[in-house]
This record gives sequence, C-alpha cells and structure tokens, in this order.
Amino acid sequence: MSSSPVPADLGPTLAQFALIGDFVSAAPYGSGHINDTLVVNQVVTGGQPRRYIAQRINDRIFKNVPALMDNIRRVTAHLTAKAGPASRELRLVPTHDGQPYARDAAGGWWRVYDFIEGAHTVDRVTGEAEAREAARAFGDFQARLADLPGGRLQETIPNFHHTRSRFENFRKALQQDRVGRAAEVPAEIEFAFSREADADVLLNLLAKGEITERVTHNDTKINNVMLDDTTHRAVAVIDLDTVMPGLPLYDFGEMMRTSASSTFEDDPVAENMRLELPYFRALVEGYLASAVGAVLNATERAHLAFAGKLMTYENGLRFLTDYLQGDTYYKIRHPRHNLDRCRTQFALVRDIERQTGALDRILAELA
Repeated sequence: MSSSPVPADLGPTLAQFALIGDFVSAAPYGSGHINDTLVVNQVVTGGQPRRYIAQRINDRIFKNVPALMDNIRRVTAHLTAKAGPASRELRLVPTHDGQPYARDAAGGWWRVYDFIEGAHTVDRVTGEAEAREAARAFGDFQARLADLPGGRLQETIPNFHHTRSRFENFRKALQQDRVGRAAEVPAEIEFAFSREADADVLLNLLAKGEITERVTHNDTKINNVMLDDTTHRAVAVIDLDTVMPGLPLYDFGEMMRTSASSTFEDDPVAENMRLELPYFRALVEGYLASAVGAVLNATERAHLAFAGKLMTYENGLRFLTDYLQGDTYYKIRHPRHNLDRCRTQFALVRDIERQTGALDRILAELA
C-alpha cells in the first residue's frame, strides 16, 4: 500500500464499483512503496457507515493488470470459499458489470476491497508472539492455496524472486552506469559480486526436483498480515499483487529478512542492522506449526536460514540496481534512500553469515 493525494475525479471512478451507500470522503491510507491507496467512507441511510479500500494500481510495475487482477480474483474467491462467509478474508468489490477492476478517465487502473474492520497491521514486529503469528498466517496461506483450481497462476512480475535474473539486472545496470553513480559505491559492488554463487542455490535445487514450486505470496512482510484488534491473531493476508508461482522458501526468507531484523530497511546507519535470533526462532516455530509445515520436505526445512540470507542479498541487489539506474522502481524520500536500503541489507547478510552456527542449531532443534 501507499499513501497519495485523493484524485479530483475519484467519484466517477468509484461509481463503477458495486459499493454500498453514498460516497462521503476519501483519504490516503497505508505506507507501501508501489500502489496509491485510499480509504473510502460511505454512508448508508439508516445503517452503519461502510469503509472500502480503493487502490490505483501501478501499471508501470504491473504491466499486465488484467492478468494481475485475474490472479487476485481467483485467490480471494478460493480463500473466502474455504473460510466461509463470516470470515474476514480479503474480498474484492466487483464493478457493476462483474469485473475486478475499472479504468478512470485518464486510463488508470483501479480496484476496490472491503475494508477489514476490527483489525490492524503493524510495520515492525514488536514481539516474538507477533513474529510467530505472522509466520503461521503465511504458512497457512500457502497451504490453503495448494488446491487452487484453474491451472497455474500468471507471473505478475516475471522472475520476481529469480535471484540469478536479479543479479544479471544488477550487472547490466553497473555496465551501463547511466546516471554515473558506480564510482560512489565500490564496496557495495564488491559485496554483490562476492556472493554471486548464492544466486543459484535454490534455483539449482528446483531444477533437480529437490524442492517444489507452489503458490506463494512473495512479499511476506508483517504489514501484509491483518491482526485482530483484540486477540492479535491473524485474520487475513493482504497485498496479493505478487501472489504467483514461487518457492515456499522465498516466503520464509522474506519473513526472516523483514521480521527478524533489528531495524528498518532504510536505516541510514547500516551498523544498526542485525539478525535477532529470538525472532528467527519464533518465525520457524510459527511456520512449521502452520498447515504448510506438514508438507515441507527435508531439503526445504534445511534451507530455511539460507533462504533468509538469499532474500536479503536479493533485496540488497535490487536496491543497489535501482540506485545505479537513477531510482526508477522504488519510491524514495531522498537521493540516497536506495543506497541506505542496500547497505542495511548487505549488513544483514553479513550478520546472518556470522550467526550461521546458531541458526543451524535452532533449525536442528525445531525442524
């Protein structure tokens, strides 16, 4: 999600959707990097106010919006059917002619979800219980989509977690150096090349059939889990733009990168970044206790900690690539924002490597 100004022509766009009530107001909502997100307030005569989430989809990132929305339509329908009508799963609001998206007057793509009431998200894990619950939620999410009908989902961003492709994108950006920044970052460039071999580890295991492709979320930050306001249990997994074929290890690795780290990914002091072992343990406990824990094979379990290192390295590559290309992908708040992000990720890779023995002992105990 991402906050943005409220468009002046929002009313006609929303009128295309089958919303309940009359429009009252809209306001920016959320803190993500990619899409523009609004909370929409409606009033129902003689009834309770209704809220919705409206998003303008970033078609610069998601180049095939109909395919993206077909994935989300299938996934949300399947999860709701399994959970039942009383659940608080993420639900799309269709247009009046039954489509999962609409276009605005300028050609922008929009979708609308029911607002999930009585629940909240957090941007950072604040305790082991939260980490455990997030891991359980994402593990159950993977397991419930194992029998998704209709064939393979479409890849909304091709090669999204294909680390070899991410490395080659970095190499190309370095060779082109189109904004003249390569000379500023020799240490980061050296670090990226020194871990190149890691890019192929999981891809080679997949090619040999030792690990399995499944439907995965691919952006498993804790702020993509809605937590009940009272019980703090997960009620829904949200932000489904990158739900597509992938490896369960990618999802666990991204959880480890974001939920077991000591500081924000854009902390300007990279030395503040380290891996928190208690949170790593909680993530392993929650993930293995979820429904997906029963279907992970021995190779997948053995590579859980490596997956965290790989996803951290991959994200560091992506931030460095974007910096070298002139900040064309991620939204930034200052000129060195992507460089700060890259440096924290590479610092976390170093700390994961430093603590490999401790991580292996936790996995041996729990997995």
